[in-house]
Amino acid sequence: MKYSRVIDSPDVVLIGSGIMSANLGAMLKCLSPAKRIQVYEVTDDLAQESSHGWNNAGTGHAGICELSYTPNREPDGTVNVGKVIDIFEQFEQSKQFWSYAVAHGLIDNARECINPVPHLSFVHGQDQVEFLRARHAGMSAHHFFRSMEYTTDRETIAQWAPLLTEGRGSEPIAATKMDGGTDVNFGAIARKLLHWLSTQDGCGIASGHRVTDIKPAGSGWTVTARNLATGETHSVTTKFIFIGAGGGSLPLLQKAGIPEAKGLGGFPIGGQWLVCDNPEIVARHRAKVYGQAQPEAPTMAVPHLDTRLLDGKQTLLFGPFAAWTTKFLHRKGSPLDLPFSIRPDNLLTLIKIGLSNLGLIRYLVQQGTQSMAERMRVLHIFYPAAKASDWRLIDAGIRVQAIKKTDGEAGIVHYGTEVITNQARTISALLGASPGASVSVPIVRQVIEKCFPEILESADGRARMSEILPTWNVDTRQPEHADTFERVQKRTNEILGLG
Repeated sequence: MKYSRVIDSPDVVLIGSGIMSANLGAMLKCLSPAKRIQVYEVTDDLAQESSHGWNNAGTGHAGICELSYTPNREPDGTVNVGKVIDIFEQFEQSKQFWSYAVAHGLIDNARECINPVPHLSFVHGQDQVEFLRARHAGMSAHHFFRSMEYTTDRETIAQWAPLLTEGRGSEPIAATKMDGGTDVNFGAIARKLLHWLSTQDGCGIASGHRVTDIKPAGSGWTVTARNLATGETHSVTTKFIFIGAGGGSLPLLQKAGIPEAKGLGGFPIGGQWLVCDNPEIVARHRAKVYGQAQPEAPTMAVPHLDTRLLDGKQTLLFGPFAAWTTKFLHRKGSPLDLPFSIRPDNLLTLIKIGLSNLGLIRYLVQQGTQSMAERMRVLHIFYPAAKASDWRLIDAGIRVQAIKKTDGEAGIVHYGTEVITNQARTISALLGASPGASVSVPIVRQVIEKCFPEILESADGRARMSEILPTWNVDTRQPEHADTFERVQKRTNEILGLG
């Protein structure tokens, strides 16, 4: 669906129509109904890049199954589970806002957006079996993960996910499972929230418009956009800009010229999926199963066998397989995106990072050129009986890993989603990769707290926020708030139909 409304003198301009911009626009309008909000999107339809259902795994990243969020065992044999506890709490806040949106008519038909799907971690080999045992011990001791199950019993694993054991040899295997996992269509959520926003007074959405320039204007900004269909350009002035354009955020942030963007670089990584077209196999697997990544693999290339609910039906994906690319956007990107992002202030950092990540670059080139037989060998780690005739390869989205001077010689294979905000708090930009969309609500809540403090300075604003996010000012990670967490989670799941 194409949108073409441009409003005069908006208070807020959102660049990009993905899940971040959608959450921020909808939450701001709920907290401050008088706000005038303008959205620009380069594609004709909304949420077509990283938020699009086919361009991500749809995993509600809650730390349940993603082994990369927990490091290897400590010398005493334990596993540090602090990061998964943090991520779980953040995803629960995302669910809280989406349940508010369903209850108040911002989102219709939650089934098109989010569905219950068990989350499993699966390992093979004795060392990894012991790692998963220690991980389960650490996680299940916390009230977030009390219901997590662990087993090395093949019959139990076959009941949880029969494809994992079919045709498998006698090597040691183990799995954990939680039934509280989800499959999320982030693109559907974004489109529904933004459609609601387009119906509100003082709000406009212009798709098929590329933002070509951002310049200071007094205490705010002038944003120039070009209508890609007509070639016409126009400008609006605004008090605040949020750049939630995924891979396109870095070039726009560079245009703004704020000191906080100096030295920032970006490293794009493409993705591909194997998709199963055999409905009999698809019907036999209903779970998101994550395994261990190869050491040189980027964060978005952790292998998983994924139930997805897309376009009104269940499907099965495996991957993702990474690929070398110089584009920052999948649909509207250019091979010149990476070269044009290189500036004098980030050149040395990019060179240094590149030289210390030659293994990653070789990995990306190898991934993008491997044969179907090589991809099937990776799939056989999860599903030994898989046949190539049941699977086809499709392109997925592009992630741009932000690189900062402070990375030094560190690798760029790391998790992290962050927002860069200028000192005047008049512009913010989303950078980074996983866990990304899953923690988008806490991220935009922090943007509001930092850049719109006047909203929460009033009793009315705080009351509205408590209605939108019941635990926004409660640390539910602490044992003394376990009852509050369970009460709010139960209500959230009921509204979303997660049960």
